[in-house]
Amino acid sequence: MSDGAALAGPDGVPRCPWALSTPDYVAYHDEEWGRPVHGDDALFERLSLEAFQSGLSWITILRRRPGFRTAFAGFEIAAVAEFTGTDRERLLADTGIIRNRAKIDATLANARVLAGWAPGDLDALIWSHAPDPAARPAPKTLADVPAVTPESTALSKALKKRGLRFVGPITAYALMQACGLVDDHLENCAARRG
Repeated sequence: MSDGAALAGPDGVPRCPWALSTPDYVAYHDEEWGRPVHGDDALFERLSLEAFQSGLSWITILRRRPGFRTAFAGFEIAAVAEFTGTDRERLLADTGIIRNRAKIDATLANARVLAGWAPGDLDALIWSHAPDPAARPAPKTLADVPAVTPESTALSKALKKRGLRFVGPITAYALMQACGLVDDHLENCAARRG
């Protein structure tokens, strides 16, 4: 039984334990999770997918990500902001995504809000909440990884103040982890950055 510390995968490489349950997770862990993501559209995608993940397993979202990308015009903010009621009905009937009315409505509303921001504003706002990496010790076990931090709470408040929805502190922290604002790969995980 794991104590939550990094574990060797089938290839002998030590990884965060959550990454070892499926090949999809191994690839996501090794190639994406915790690596810096920049660009308004890319961050809109991650923010939207983290909102869709709320209450579900991330593997559910990861496996449907191609369907989400198709359904939401590659998460191009300008394109999604132009979606109509017909598009909304199409999304609610699309079996390739999570058909949650509140999450779909939030994604469409967020795109409309973000379409009014200057280019680079979303990137700058999100990254302005990245904590000092030197002030964060590497987590040794999964128990050392928080679900919420003061920075994610502040990010959530800042996003909500600017009109975004479905961006609570837990969702904001998951975004920070996924997009490399924090490095929550465990201390002995091979994917941990210097």
